[in-house]
Amino acid sequence: MSSQDYNTSPLLRNISDTARWAALYRARETERPDALFRDPFARRLAGERGEEIARTLAGGKDRAWPWVVRTCLFDQFIASELAAGADLVVNLAAGLDARPYRLDLPASLPWIEVDLPEILAYKEEILGDAQPRCALERVRLDLGSAGARRELFERLGARGHKALIITEGFLTYLAPEEVTALARDLAAPASFQRWLLDIGSPGLLKMLQREMGAHLSQAGAPFKFGPKEGPEFFKPCGWQPAAVRSYLQTAARLKRLPLFLRLMALLPESSGAQGSRPWAAACLLAKE
Repeated sequence: MSSQDYNTSPLLRNISDTARWAALYRARETERPDALFRDPFARRLAGERGEEIARTLAGGKDRAWPWVVRTCLFDQFIASELAAGADLVVNLAAGLDARPYRLDLPASLPWIEVDLPEILAYKEEILGDAQPRCALERVRLDLGSAGARRELFERLGARGHKALIITEGFLTYLAPEEVTALARDLAAPASFQRWLLDIGSPGLLKMLQREMGAHLSQAGAPFKFGPKEGPEFFKPCGWQPAAVRSYLQTAARLKRLPLFLRLMALLPESSGAQGSRPWAAACLLAKE
């Protein structure tokens, strides 16, 4: 598929198109004089449709801050895990993430991106001759195929001793039973030791469904996952929450929180179940 074909398809064709939305917010942050990170590829990856998607789904509201904070937190967690000895990174539903090109990574680090063929083809076309800073590989795979992903996980599990799994912006589009099945599959390989993900509360899920659900449902990508248990949801699947970082409080610390939310960030907050409270966090899980 050419970039021209990609740009002329419907606003949200499928779940992969939400990656343009994320790339657009990374581009805007990059272009700030006080940017918290620099992603020189984000503007090209987002394209004009990225602007259109963000404009349509945001509805004029300031929605950049959670995406910016998520990017910062994931960058920090990844750096910390690599410093602690992670020897393999597996990014599931990698979308238009450019971390292999923009982070300071060991040249020998195996970094595996897994996603649908069309999104990876588009990404490769846009990135062109750009050189990753690690040993980057891409696997074209529908992660909804349980048999295929288990085979992949078994194969990748044999390649490292302490792997870090990343599912950034992916789980929210899965039903709880699909998340459970994926979590158990990821727990199977002994070397899959850490899992970095983002998670929201039932209150946040309800709010997002109300504000943006119609657009996402038309694309076959509705928000589905906001467990009442919070990070504890993953314990029966073999994963223990090791660190939880709230977007709200992190955004306040990084000076990216909109004015009307700053008082809320002063309230005490737990990392467990949040109920009807709109809440989201980056969460690092460890194998039990």
